Order: sequence, then C-alpha cells, then structure tokens
Amino acid sequence: MAGLAIRKLPLDLPATIVKHGGSVLWASMIYWIVSTLRPGWTPRRSGIAAAVVTTLTEVSQRYHLPALDAFRRTNVGALLLGRVFSLRDVLTYAVTVGAAVAIDEMIRTWPARR
Repeated sequence: MAGLAIRKLPLDLPATIVKHGGSVLWASMIYWIVSTLRPGWTPRRSGIAAAVVTTLTEVSQRYHLPALDAFRRTNVGALLLGRVFSLRDVLTYAVTVGAAVAIDEMIRTWPARR
C-alpha cells in the first residue's frame, strides 16, 4: 500500500522517491519475508536469497509470452512482476537488500534490554 501511495497520491515527494520508493519497499519486503520464513538463516544468507528473488523477478521482464505480457498489463501483474526491465531497479534492489541485511544484523546483535 505504501508503494502505491508513493506513486499514485499527490504527496509532493522528490522524483527519485516517487520513482524508486516502491522498489525499495518491495525489495525490503522480499528480504523480511525470506528472513521470517527461514529464521535459522544468517542475515547474509537471507540477503543472498532475497537478492536472487528480486533480480530474477526483474530479469523475467525480458521474457515475453503473450499470456505473460497480458498478465503484466493488469494491476496485479504489474505489482508482482513489473513491466519493463531496468538495470537501475536491479541496483536499487541490491542496495536495499544490503541495507536490510545490515539492519537485521544490528537487530540480532542488539544488547538485550533489562
């Protein structure tokens, strides 16, 4: 919802946030899903898995079949798979996943509060 709000609502955000904000939120979500589903994995391993998922999803946009392209033209298809391959998105995903790994490592090593 936040990613859609960034893109669709008149929030007067900087163009860079409007363009890449949804990608940052999506890559973060993928990392936290992987990390939650595999709690025994190290943050680095979860990060590698999330980077693979986000990169493969982006690269899949270079593969075209009529049925797949029709799905991508729907709102759900565009949200799940995207529409147009972008190397900038791959870079955004990598930076975001790296930041999520760093945050997760800080959370896991944070001293317990008493």
